[in-house]
Amino acid sequence: MTTIKAWHDRYLAAHNVPGLEIPFTAVKFYERGDTVPPEVRAMQPNGLTLTSCQATKQASLGDAVCLTRENIGCVAAAISLGLVDQHQHEPVGESLVYTEIMRDQSGKGDGFVPPSPEDFTSGQVYACAAAGRSEFALFGERDTGRFKDVATAERAVSDMIAIQPATMQAVFLYSPEFDDVEVIPDVVVLSVRPVELTRLIQGYGFATGKRLDVSMGGLRMVNSDLIARPYLTGEINASPYCLGARLIAQFGPDRMGVGAPWDQFQMVVEGMEASTGGYPFELYPGADSAAPRMGA
Repeated sequence: MTTIKAWHDRYLAAHNVPGLEIPFTAVKFYERGDTVPPEVRAMQPNGLTLTSCQATKQASLGDAVCLTRENIGCVAAAISLGLVDQHQHEPVGESLVYTEIMRDQSGKGDGFVPPSPEDFTSGQVYACAAAGRSEFALFGERDTGRFKDVATAERAVSDMIAIQPATMQAVFLYSPEFDDVEVIPDVVVLSVRPVELTRLIQGYGFATGKRLDVSMGGLRMVNSDLIARPYLTGEINASPYCLGARLIAQFGPDRMGVGAPWDQFQMVVEGMEASTGGYPFELYPGADSAAPRMGA
């Protein structure tokens, strides 16, 4: 049994609900110059791109995905995860999941020029209506953009934490079942119901005496809020998922995301185990109803 599988099983068991399943994704960063195990490189998608939201969802379902700048399907995620420079003026690729939606609604076909990382960073993409950049819209002519004007969008982007300068060559997202090679994650992402978030916070509080302070916005909630922020700050964060996570990756309506550095996740598990007598999760309304809803 791998280390991560053992801790994952302890986390589930600490809820005292037999058969409980909580979608779980492990995330490992490989900086430029690091040796990426061949078993990890073998998990690069062939002939398609995936957003970080999709990769996170697929890993939680038992798959494994190795994202690089060549196969990541979201420019914003490539920035957040340190795969591309946030001020790069050239488009990241010609056919990405996110920008293909723009191409389709723009009506420009082969004449469409995908937005560059700088277009995201400067607020042009997220304030496409105010910027007069209708080709960057996602929902046609009536798309208001994600912010009221470019200045507001640029301010919002500046608060979306990112691994910059871009130092990463690959980001590996995998499930606890992955055992081709032992990989210790940097961050774990849990897709929880509110009742399960309650128990996680209680385990954290039991171990530390601290409240859980979270930072969230309306965009980049998986790649920035749940992965990059815990990785850079060393602290747990939570989010209710964002536009891409809901519409592209199809995270269910009763799920929220929790991102935890590996050492913090281990501490939470130990806190949950030690406090089962004081926090009887199995008695919480709805605590035993997750198993048939695993696809959420």
